[in-house]
Amino acid sequence: QVQLVESGGGLVQAGDSLRLSCAAYGRTFSSYAMGWFRQAPGKEREFVGGVTRSGGSTYYPGSVKGRFTISRDNAKNTVYLQMNSLEPEDTAVYYCAAVRRDYVPSTSSLYESWGQGTQVTVSS
Repeated sequence: QVQLVESGGGLVQAGDSLRLSCAAYGRTFSSYAMGWFRQAPGKEREFVGGVTRSGGSTYYPGSVKGRFTISRDNAKNTVYLQMNSLEPEDTAVYYCAAVRRDYVPSTSSLYESWGQGTQVTVSS
């Protein structure tokens, strides 16, 4: 399994941008498709996007499409979540997750490894 550590969260104002990073520790990072999820208080964990093992394809739900961009650098064992035009509704703990599949699942239970999460708070 791979170990994941997120960073980059914080408090921002509506309309601002923020970039989250997820560093992976393990020798087979490129074997994992990577997903980003978020969970707000009292709500279920929500898929906000993912990237295939090579980085060649990304997937987003409608709630963030056009505002969020995911990328990865396999040489640095890191995946990124660029968030633009942030809204108060984006406030949540954000998690990265890894799964050894050749596609990006949107179902959290399919992922094998999870980071500890990083808090993103967007004020209005």
